[in-house]
Amino acid sequence: MIVIVGDTLLDRDVDGSVARVSPDAPVPVLAEESTSDRPGGAGLAALLAARRGEYVALVTGLADDTGGARLSTQLAEAGVRIYPMRMSGTTPEKVRLRSRGQVLLRLDRGDSEMDGDPTEAALMAIAEADAILVSDYGRGVARQPALRAALAQATAPVVWDPHPRGPAPVRGVRLATPNEAEVRHLTGDAGGNRVATAARGGQELRSRWRTGAVAVTMGGDGALLCHGPTPLVVPTPGRVDGDTCGAGDRFAATAALALAGGALVSEAVQAAVREATAYVASGGVRAALAPEELPLGAAGVGREAAGELIARVRARGGRVVATGGCFDLLHAGHIATLEAARRLGDCLVVCLNSDSSVTGLKGPERPVVRQDDRARLLAALSAVDAVVVFDESTPDAVLSWLRPDVWVKGGDYGSDGGLLPEADLVQRWGGECVIVPYLDGRSTTRMIAAARHLEGV
Repeated sequence: MIVIVGDTLLDRDVDGSVARVSPDAPVPVLAEESTSDRPGGAGLAALLAARRGEYVALVTGLADDTGGARLSTQLAEAGVRIYPMRMSGTTPEKVRLRSRGQVLLRLDRGDSEMDGDPTEAALMAIAEADAILVSDYGRGVARQPALRAALAQATAPVVWDPHPRGPAPVRGVRLATPNEAEVRHLTGDAGGNRVATAARGGQELRSRWRTGAVAVTMGGDGALLCHGPTPLVVPTPGRVDGDTCGAGDRFAATAALALAGGALVSEAVQAAVREATAYVASGGVRAALAPEELPLGAAGVGREAAGELIARVRARGGRVVATGGCFDLLHAGHIATLEAARRLGDCLVVCLNSDSSVTGLKGPERPVVRQDDRARLLAALSAVDAVVVFDESTPDAVLSWLRPDVWVKGGDYGSDGGLLPEADLVQRWGGECVIVPYLDGRSTTRMIAAARHLEGV
């Protein structure tokens, strides 16, 4: 479990287009097109860690207002366990006005202040953590006395991401991660040579704060690690440009998790540089927090699941394939047909005859396997993305609902040169019908006959 301690903000992006300059002042006029919000500060660090599959606890202050409620909902939906402390005032917000991916202006608002203590559960989470990240945004959480005492006594590695308006890290922190601007502000060293200034500042802060190490993050040039007499420069794997919002949070969280796994500080910083670079290269915070797409095979059984699957596939411009049958006693011939059908498109929906439908087609002794079990077995196959059960003797009704791009039959259908029974129907919406080879000698009827023969022996 990683515990993140710090200030949570509400980040809001207002995106639009600029087509003119204001007549009142020489400034662009932004025509708003969309607005989105997300947790910022320590909340963003928690969200990013949770999206990586980590178990995350967040100790933070939340105001009793609409913004605080919104943050609580977003974090809880992401699986973050929240240990809130009371804050007076209104939730801090960072509003970015953007056009074509570029920030035109940032508006900061909110006046919340710490007004409560951590719960015993929050202090216990810190004591039991595998890794701790203090994500300080200068709003007061990192100054809270009880929290600072718990952090000083923690046995887990602590990574402290400081802020110029925040307090010094507690003693014993394994790694502090200020950026270049913060180092210059905290030390007063404007310097000349960039690397030399970062090295001097990092060493000074390491001594002043009595931390194990200080990693000065340097944007697209990586980081400089001060953990001994000679600093270690950790360059990025490659030069990237993009939205860096959240890159520092990704860096610090990665370092904390690496230290929890037993990595050396130098190894943790190298891993953090790689992760932060990949984060920016892949599109930054918007890409990292984009809705996760379910794997196609997770669609399951039923019309609702199949409908959601088809909508996702078609939204991507994909090709929907369907096939049908009784599939009573699955055998190698069925598998061959299903695998061949799946290769014809981007998802495969199986239209499965219900028990009553099979009985009407095959006789009173069929099916051998009930429809729920048959559907479950089919859905477990890697070639099958969804299963829809139908009661009619033909699949015409379910096909009219699915409207697949390709309808597949296996076996010797059409060997006499005729059309498949469903051909006219499928062609109404521009679909096509195809036949795939089958394995000779495999059939449910033969399997049943063989089983009965063995019973009689």
